[in-house]
Amino acid sequence: MAKKQSAKKPADQPELAFDAAPEADTPAPAESPAPAAPDPAGEEQAVVPGRAGKTAKRAAGDPGDAPLAQHYRTWFLEYASYVILDRAVPHLDDGLKPVQRRVLHTLWEMDDGRFHKVANVVGATMRFHPHGDASIGAALVAIAQRGWLIEPQGNFGNLLTGDDAAAPRYIEARLTPFAREVLFNPKTTEWQLSYDGRAKEPVTLPAKFPITLLEGAEGIAVGLATKILPHNFNDLCRAAINHLQGKTFRIFPDFPTGGIADFSEYNDGERGGKVKLRAKIETRSKYLLAITEIPYGTNTVSLIDSILAANTKGKIKIRHVDDNTADKVEILVHLPQGSDPDKVIQQLYVFTNCQLAISPAACVIEHDKPLFLGVREILRRSVDRTVQLLKLELEIRLGELEQQWHWDSLERIFIEERIYRRIEKSKTWESVLAEIREGLQPFLKQLRREVTEDDIVRLTEIRIKRISAYNRFQADEQIKKIETEIEEVKHNLKHLVPYAIAWFERLQEKFGKGVKRRTTYDEIEQISAAEVVSANQRLYVNRDEGFIGLNWRQHEFVTECTILDSVLCLMADGSLKVSKVGDKVFMGRDILHVTVWPKDGDTSFYTLIYQDKATGKAFAKKFQIGGLSRDKLYPLLKSEGSKVVYLDVAATEKAMPQAVHIGIDGRSGARVRELDFDLSKVPVSSRSAKGITVTKWPIKSVKRIDLALK
Repeated sequence: MAKKQSAKKPADQPELAFDAAPEADTPAPAESPAPAAPDPAGEEQAVVPGRAGKTAKRAAGDPGDAPLAQHYRTWFLEYASYVILDRAVPHLDDGLKPVQRRVLHTLWEMDDGRFHKVANVVGATMRFHPHGDASIGAALVAIAQRGWLIEPQGNFGNLLTGDDAAAPRYIEARLTPFAREVLFNPKTTEWQLSYDGRAKEPVTLPAKFPITLLEGAEGIAVGLATKILPHNFNDLCRAAINHLQGKTFRIFPDFPTGGIADFSEYNDGERGGKVKLRAKIETRSKYLLAITEIPYGTNTVSLIDSILAANTKGKIKIRHVDDNTADKVEILVHLPQGSDPDKVIQQLYVFTNCQLAISPAACVIEHDKPLFLGVREILRRSVDRTVQLLKLELEIRLGELEQQWHWDSLERIFIEERIYRRIEKSKTWESVLAEIREGLQPFLKQLRREVTEDDIVRLTEIRIKRISAYNRFQADEQIKKIETEIEEVKHNLKHLVPYAIAWFERLQEKFGKGVKRRTTYDEIEQISAAEVVSANQRLYVNRDEGFIGLNWRQHEFVTECTILDSVLCLMADGSLKVSKVGDKVFMGRDILHVTVWPKDGDTSFYTLIYQDKATGKAFAKKFQIGGLSRDKLYPLLKSEGSKVVYLDVAATEKAMPQAVHIGIDGRSGARVRELDFDLSKVPVSSRSAKGITVTKWPIKSVKRIDLALK
């Protein structure tokens, strides 16, 4: 685990261009403020600087404008600036976070063509990165797993399975040829002192390729986050060439884990976009599925865990899962007898990590400020920077060639014209320099610039052995070779864009062979969970205690259902409740009616006769339930303590009971103990209606009368 770092910003840390909260105006007063006078209320009167003649009350012991208190106002802003600039967000120029840049710079300093122990690399990097070895080692392993910039040797973990790398003392790494070619050039690097001032490190590496798009980046800072998805090398090369040629282009991510992606809402990688990802699932046989590619951002372990969790919850039905993943993904899902493979595949997409959605947010650092850009704009700016770096390299090379031509020409004149003989009789250093300068005078027109003091001193350092072995023909050939290269460099400087296009083409030819896209993109349709879920659950009810549950064999079976269903229960006290199915859910005691709540709403017709507690009368009403909220208790009866004495549920209005035979309680004192009540005169109303009076006496029993039989 990385050590917790101090929030203090290094002295040379550039300020983040955020607007801080304005501080109180504190101009120097014209004269020293008067000392604070004691206040009878236990407070002291403090003169506020910059507000002449005004005083402000300050509690005794309050730090007020103490020197330490002044720092509190900017500490959080400094911390936020530090985290954004120096920890979490990559720089636009080279696409690297500071820890990644320091790891690569250290590997370049150590580079001798051989592998280095990662433990040694981590230790050497700590000269530049003062945040502990854990963050350095994790960054190195992450870069090596992608394989573009660091070549790994040993167990560096597995992106597919999520396995960790071995300890740093067991694994080795070195720079790749690609990294050496596109990342490093001391002549074009801008340098700065390290955090302790003992070494120099690059401000940014002179990257001549959009590394941040190739590698991807993810980081969480204070108040913002960045998530740049990785792209295909050849796609980036072609897009760079199209940009240089003035053509339009599009680039889509390419994930190392493969899979299927829908980029219809990608939004060029900016905030607000979304990418849908799916695993690639094959049907090997009627009862065997194989997952061969997984979505980016997950691994085989978490994917299998999600499948087993969905199976436990009854969302899918499988026998078992085998993981045969090594260098390629192979997860075998065994299905039970009678399964439909196509339906199970859809269930895997809906209920497991076989389908995910990720939200990109491309944020980079430019001019010491965070900047949200689209990936195409990042590519354009990176390619434009590459052109400028190529121009700078050509200009440096041209200067070196012209200097070499000047020196070779000066040396040829010095030796061929035997100017060195003029200094044989010179006895002082000044006379030696004067003789050489005088001997060169007739030949200065052959040179392209003035002869300096350093040039003359250098001529005096030519050894006799070199003069005696001098070959005029070889010297002329060398000068002609330099002149040819000078003309070539000047031509490239005049035709900089074609030169940059050719550079990208050579880069693609050298490193892009065999680098194919791993992620296929296609439109991913939305799958309704309600349509693909299987009714493989059994709903039971315990009416007396008021519980419903799945797979309770010891209680009353209700119906087959799915894990996504909701259940409607109507209790003897006239309360109504809808809840999602579960292993054990309390609905209310004395359940009279239980059913699966239809997904499009309940259309049943209810006939209810109840004994009202407040009046003692019995009322009858007909109603439909209408809309309900889950897990909310709805009262159907007017007064608390009332009781349902009859309930009928019909699918249609015609199927509702037309009449009932009612038995009156013998202890009530009623002279008529039985009566028939016509329900046809009761209208269908809302569930909150009071209903029509049936009788003022307590009801003992209610039976439906079938008028057709009469």
